[in-house]
Amino acid sequence: MEPKKYEIPANDLRWECDPKLFQFQCTKDLAPLREFIGQDRATRAVEFGLNMVNSGYNIYVAGLTGTGKMSMVKTYIERIIKEKQARGETFALEDWCYLYNFKEPDCPCIASLPQGEGKSFKNKISELLARVRRELGQAFSIDEYKKQKQKTIENGQAEQQKIVEQISEESRREGFALEMTPVGPALIPIKKGHPMQESEYLTLDESSKKKIEAKQSELRKKLQASLVTINALQKKTLELLQKTDKDIGEYTVSALFVGLVEGYSGLPAVKQYLADLKTYILENLELFKGAEEPVNPILGVPVSQLVSGRNPFLPFEVNVYVDNSETKGPPVIIESNPNFSNVFGKIERRFLFGGYLSDHTMLKAGALSQANGGYLLLSANDVLTNPAVWPALKRAIKNKEAKTEDPFEQFGLIAPQGLKPEPMPVKVKVILTGDDMLYQLLSMYDEDFWEIFKVKADFDFEIKRTDSNMLAYAAFLSGCCDECQTRHFDPGGVAKVIEYSARMVSDRDRLSSRFALVKDWVEEANYWAGQENSQFISARHVQKAIDEKRFRHNLLDEKMRDMINLGTIMIDTSGAVVGQVNGLSVYALGDTMFSKPSRITAKTFLGRGGVINIERESQLSGPVHNKGVMILSGYLGWKYAQDRPLSLSASLCFEQSYEGVEGDSASSTELYAILSSLAEIPIKQNLAVTGSVNQKGELQPIGGVNHKIEGFFQVCQSNGLTGDQGVLIPQQNLRNLMLREDVVDAVRNGKFHVYSAKTIDEGIEILTGVAAGLRQADGNYPEGSVNYLVDKKLRDMAERLKGFYYEEKHDGHKALPDKSILT
Repeated sequence: MEPKKYEIPANDLRWECDPKLFQFQCTKDLAPLREFIGQDRATRAVEFGLNMVNSGYNIYVAGLTGTGKMSMVKTYIERIIKEKQARGETFALEDWCYLYNFKEPDCPCIASLPQGEGKSFKNKISELLARVRRELGQAFSIDEYKKQKQKTIENGQAEQQKIVEQISEESRREGFALEMTPVGPALIPIKKGHPMQESEYLTLDESSKKKIEAKQSELRKKLQASLVTINALQKKTLELLQKTDKDIGEYTVSALFVGLVEGYSGLPAVKQYLADLKTYILENLELFKGAEEPVNPILGVPVSQLVSGRNPFLPFEVNVYVDNSETKGPPVIIESNPNFSNVFGKIERRFLFGGYLSDHTMLKAGALSQANGGYLLLSANDVLTNPAVWPALKRAIKNKEAKTEDPFEQFGLIAPQGLKPEPMPVKVKVILTGDDMLYQLLSMYDEDFWEIFKVKADFDFEIKRTDSNMLAYAAFLSGCCDECQTRHFDPGGVAKVIEYSARMVSDRDRLSSRFALVKDWVEEANYWAGQENSQFISARHVQKAIDEKRFRHNLLDEKMRDMINLGTIMIDTSGAVVGQVNGLSVYALGDTMFSKPSRITAKTFLGRGGVINIERESQLSGPVHNKGVMILSGYLGWKYAQDRPLSLSASLCFEQSYEGVEGDSASSTELYAILSSLAEIPIKQNLAVTGSVNQKGELQPIGGVNHKIEGFFQVCQSNGLTGDQGVLIPQQNLRNLMLREDVVDAVRNGKFHVYSAKTIDEGIEILTGVAAGLRQADGNYPEGSVNYLVDKKLRDMAERLKGFYYEEKHDGHKALPDKSILT
């Protein structure tokens, strides 16, 4: 049987891009493309989500890394903003400030101001403090005020002195002297014009003592009443002084507040703050009478703050929490490290005398607050892996408010002096970027996800290979060259990049849309062009970059080939063996893939154990591989056991495999080994096989076909190409072929071959050189064909097994309970 008819021509092993498609000298002649190619579904979804103003229409952008999701979304946001600006639409942005809360200092108040007014308001309040201190200081230091104050004090003192003199005179008339002691006024008896000594008092008889004490008691009552009157006069004097101060303060301060109150009359929160601030000044006028308090040179705070623990002028501090004075249009915030503080803001603290203090001036805005009125772009994976961020983000979106909270409290810890700032109202369009698997998990296990992320934008990792897309690719390369500051590509270089892009997705009709990788190719090809001092990046520079990158990553690949060449890993590339086939396995290690052949063997023998997967029995087989092996029993039964039971035991093994085996791409290979063992027809070892199979014997496409072919080619090349070596693949994989040029050249020169087959029958013919044979009208296969020999072997096994059980029964031994064997 001649396998030539199944061979794939060299021209079909690789699609080559024609440089003549590009009518330019270099990509510098093209207008750089800043948009993305072939992502209509994603762009329409993003555009829809960005324009929807209803709540919950936030966007989840799904796709593989490197497809430019974040860049594309940012580009579309900027485009929508420009379109709205061109239509004359305005964006109502605001500045947000945290102000001192006079009722609850630990709960700062939030206030919104028109865009750009935050800093101005802060400066005005700072100027207000300076003016209040200056003008009140002047008002309380003028001579008129001092004279009036002195007169009020003197009048009060005169009235008090008069009362003291009256009680003193009355005391003298009664024989007592009124003296002031450290413990208060005292009434001392007088004898012969002098205060009586204690010794003199003790010599008096009892009646004299009682008489003195009675008078003293009466006078003490009058003295007490006089003291009450004096205290009342002191209080009255103090009230008169305070009223004077308040009148002067009211007159002076009111004039300072008039302009501010009128300027912010339309902002209730600011208006209330100014009213409270005015009251605070009038209630604490003593703070403003003297000179400005010096700052401690070591600790950097006023002395009064060191004593009291707080700054008495803190109410005058305005924290411009969100400043949009320089923002043109809605803010677009990309937070690359979305931890709790970076997203929701943080409360800073100051160390003072062994403790930590905080106030409203130490509140710092996070990305969510900064994006208010605009757009916030986050990585879904980073959001979910940072503790407490995802639940807090959901609350913020649903409640439309951003809370500045302490992360300690989120984890159940005690925070020193915890502030509870008033939440900031927010209206933000949140865009999450992540992969599709994460989207599915959130959809299934998070009941809030559907409510707050109603728009999904799917980015495909591949696009159609059309002339328009290839021209757009060239324009995109032009933009990459400008962005990366590299040389530009000539048409041949562009064609080579596009060819490699098709290879990346293993589809000659598709191109890769992972543009982050394309930028890597641009930079690496530019390096090799620079080594040659070339003016442009050409095809050979792109190929050099590809080859060098593969060389940097293929150490393990080379080690395995060396082990095959040395015979440590036993692989035959010549001769023919019964029940032995060269399978092909792909190894994916990070950003590199390579393939190596694996020897797959099958042994068949009498029994009814069916197909035994040694990998499964040793727990080295994955579920998909197990399924593929089970399909083999279905195929054998369907094809050869329509008129009798399938009496077969077969063992399958990946020889020298000490790791897990997964995937069904070797199921056809295993079936070929079983058929070879049953028919006792050797299989050519100069061929390697890959392909999945179904129960009807149809070959199904597999992944990694290019790496598998190239892997066996390298093994054969190491041992010397004989001209009859090759690989058998499913015909459905023809569109996936984008082989390396050295492999294609070897096929073109007849040194290597690539075959394709649709069915197991075609594949077994290629591998054995013997016709498979079709079932004839009488139900038999042509004599000498593979199927004839397999069918004959299975019939013989069934008869022998039947005879074995019959002899056991008549010899008095217990037969096994499977009655179907004897029918």
